[in-house]
Amino acid sequence: MTPEIITVIAVLAFAVLLFIFEWVRVDVVGIIMMVILPLLGLVTPQQAISGLSSNAVVSIIAVIIIGAGLDKTGVMNSMARVILRFAGKSESRIMTLISGTVAIISGFMQNIGAAALFLPAAKRIGNQTGVPVGRLLMPMGFCAIIGGCLTLVGSSPLILLNDLMVVGGTRYESFGMFSVTPIGLLLIAAALIYFIIFGRFILPTRSEEDSSGPMSSVLTSTYTNIGSMFEFHVPEDWKNDASLKTLDLRPIYFCTLVAIARDKGRVQIFAPTPDEVIRPGDHLVMVGPEEFAEHMAQDMGWALQPELSTFAEELSPNNAGIMEGIVTPRSEFVGKTIAELRIRERFQVSPLAIFRGDKIFVSGLTDFIIESGDALLLHGRWEVFHMIKGLPDLVFTEDVKGELLRTDKAKVALMWLAVSLVLILGFHVQLSIALLTGALGMVLTKVLTIDEAYQSVDWMTVFLLGGLIPLGMAFENTGAAKYIADSIMAALGTPTPVVLLTVIGVLTSFFTLVASNVGATVLLVPLSMNMALGAGVDPRVAALTVAVAASNTFVLPTHQVNALIMRPGGYRTIDYVRSGVGMTVIYMVVMIAALMLFY
Repeated sequence: MTPEIITVIAVLAFAVLLFIFEWVRVDVVGIIMMVILPLLGLVTPQQAISGLSSNAVVSIIAVIIIGAGLDKTGVMNSMARVILRFAGKSESRIMTLISGTVAIISGFMQNIGAAALFLPAAKRIGNQTGVPVGRLLMPMGFCAIIGGCLTLVGSSPLILLNDLMVVGGTRYESFGMFSVTPIGLLLIAAALIYFIIFGRFILPTRSEEDSSGPMSSVLTSTYTNIGSMFEFHVPEDWKNDASLKTLDLRPIYFCTLVAIARDKGRVQIFAPTPDEVIRPGDHLVMVGPEEFAEHMAQDMGWALQPELSTFAEELSPNNAGIMEGIVTPRSEFVGKTIAELRIRERFQVSPLAIFRGDKIFVSGLTDFIIESGDALLLHGRWEVFHMIKGLPDLVFTEDVKGELLRTDKAKVALMWLAVSLVLILGFHVQLSIALLTGALGMVLTKVLTIDEAYQSVDWMTVFLLGGLIPLGMAFENTGAAKYIADSIMAALGTPTPVVLLTVIGVLTSFFTLVASNVGATVLLVPLSMNMALGAGVDPRVAALTVAVAASNTFVLPTHQVNALIMRPGGYRTIDYVRSGVGMTVIYMVVMIAALMLFY
């Protein structure tokens, strides 16, 4: 063992400790690797920074921009709607449908691309259903990685496999496009079952969102019991034709009517005016305290629904919510009442409360004379709040969620996605160039502005992977990878087929965690085939074991997909260890069993 091999193993151990104990953020670990490896002479300065311009990292940047373009045009909204139609609000069904779909797509395109494209839809579904996005993204990411084993073009190791199967000048029979499909299907099924059974114990509930309801946790602490939302169904025998103003719902029940749906949901009225009349068959959405909502339902004879149904999408946290706006000194609101300003008609928002000094006023808002510095609590759709924030009348105390969608550009966004896929699959253009073509096309056709494209990229992911790529190079440059592999293989002697395939699988999984899966495949395929010939095992099966085991990388956020979902899912390294250890063992058992069964 040379001093260089000892040094690179020590650097690897140092990196793993930094990941586990989180002394610094993961992207800082990547930058540390970029600095320390060339200073120790383990890689050249050019190799140390080459990760930032690698095909993998550039592809990630491009595919994130493409995904942002699809999200900005409402395409991901439509996809989320389709998934929710089939899955409802069941966490296990949502997880299975998202993860299974991504896995299948990963069989025909790079897994990082499939994961990045579905990331916005998964986040929207999590926000809309109240399922923490951290419980959706990790199963999705793991299945995206495994999905690369469905076909021979699903992952880089499998693409390389046939070209590497040469031993002693003899080229072995190539595998077909779908030769690996039975193994991939079993692995995906095993992963889905694993998360369905154990997901509640191993998946974190953290996410980047601070609240899945209509009001943020900060506002909830101030306006207690005001932000709960309820849907009522007005029975067909409702006879009262009094206006909302006459019904006096707010003074009596401290509840505000924010939306009405009638004619089986075909007509929707947001921020109804005081002159609106409730009709038989209407669905009403109220914001207010739960106990008062229950009393109102009993007194009025309305049916209180267990959850939002008619307005499940339109008033979900993705599309609507509650904001607090401070009245500015130069606002036209000053000195006027809510009634005089006609806030509901002009801005399509519903006033819920007014905070002045240390008092919160919920009733009598119509005749309340507004003063500079008053805080207005308003409910409305995010698109409306985005328009209001451009006016000089109110300053919102929080960033407005959501965004103004460019739905007219949806077909253009899909066209550029199709162009990228055609370049990859039809013309075999390098992945990064093909995806950059789609990303650039979206900017040039104004699907996204260039600033929005820059803002969509998670630079933490970029620097994490940019620093780990030279660590893999150091392992190969110093001969550490070959030394470890040779030592283990020499210690085996003449093993049984099951033992040999298991050792090959474990060794490949280890190298894939700390180095590139391509590097591990190039190194271990010839080595494992030679070992298989000596042990009387089919060398093609040994080579296939390496290519499939190269996707068994779940324990650390070193894989591109794991790094991509880390921040949106609110994950820490320990979350990957907790979920990944079990997944790694199951993957290995199912893979070896499938290889013995089918080959």
